[in-house]
Amino acid sequence: MTTELTPRTFLQSIESMAAEAPEEGFSLRAIFDRLHERAFGAALFILALPCCIPFLWGVPQVVALPMMVLAGQMAMGRREPWLPTKLAQRKIDKKGLTQTATGGRKWFGWLEIIARPRLTFLMAPMGERVIGLLLVVFCASILLPIPGTNTVPGIGVAIIAFGLMARDGILVLLGSIVGTAWIATLIAVIAFGVSSITG
Repeated sequence: MTTELTPRTFLQSIESMAAEAPEEGFSLRAIFDRLHERAFGAALFILALPCCIPFLWGVPQVVALPMMVLAGQMAMGRREPWLPTKLAQRKIDKKGLTQTATGGRKWFGWLEIIARPRLTFLMAPMGERVIGLLLVVFCASILLPIPGTNTVPGIGVAIIAFGLMARDGILVLLGSIVGTAWIATLIAVIAFGVSSITG
C-alpha cells in the first residue's frame, strides 16, 4: 500500500530549504534550483520576501538589484528568468534564509489560502509586460539609500509575484495598488523636501 504525499506549498518549500541550509547559506542560483522554479513569479517572490521584513538589514541589499533585473526581463517579454553570473552568485546566509521563511509565513501565509485563478487575462503577454514595468519601478525604489524604503514596495512586489504564480489577477492588482501608493507617497515626500529647501 502506497501513501500519497501532499505536495509542498511554495512557502513550505522555502521553510524546508532554510532548515536544511548550511551556515553560509545558498547562492541565489542554488535557491532557484532547490525550489525547482523557473517562473518570474516564483523568483521575484523569494527575492521580495527579505525586503518585506522590517529591520532586516543586509539581505534586502543583496536581492534588490537581482529583483530589478528580473522585473526588467519580464517587461521586455522574456519568458523565463535569468540572472548574470555575478548576481546569481550572491548568497543569503542561513540566518537570512530562516528570517525570510519565518517572515514569509507570518506576513503572506494568507495568500496560500485565498489565491486562485482570477482575471487571468492580466497575465497575457502584454499584461505581463505592463506588470514588469511596474515591478521595475517598485524594485528601483528599494535600491534607494533611505532607511525603511524596502518594506512597503517589497510587500507590493511579493503580492504581485504570488499573484503571478497563482494566476490570480486580484492579487496582482492589490500588489500594484500597494506599490503605486508607495511610489506616489515617496514622490510627494521628496517634492515636499525639495520645495522646503528651495523655498
